[in-house]
Amino acid sequence: MVARLRQMQAASPDIEASAVVSVDGLIIASALPSEVEEDRVSAMSAAMLSLGERISAELGRGSLEQVFIKGGEGFVILTSIGADAVLTALARQNSKLGLIFLEMQRAAHDLEQVMV
Repeated sequence: MVARLRQMQAASPDIEASAVVSVDGLIIASALPSEVEEDRVSAMSAAMLSLGERISAELGRGSLEQVFIKGGEGFVILTSIGADAVLTALARQNSKLGLIFLEMQRAAHDLEQVMV
């Protein structure tokens, strides 16, 4: 799994960090730099996933596929990996988002196959 995360980051160098997090907020795999705390990424990912699912359901948008957050210093993107996990990526401010979305979708598909 870590190798697949690193492969995704190599294919889209604007991705600075990535992790696979369970819906319970536990890190399953990560490719995070040392200054990024795994516990913080996992807890925030689980919270955003839960909130995103609730918003999507309450507003009749169907099942959650992706959560996208833009901050002054870059992006946080969460993509569902089946029903049990989420792929989280931290990307630079001037990232090519189309490429990141494509790479994350491919990685999520591959990771879901591994998790089955």
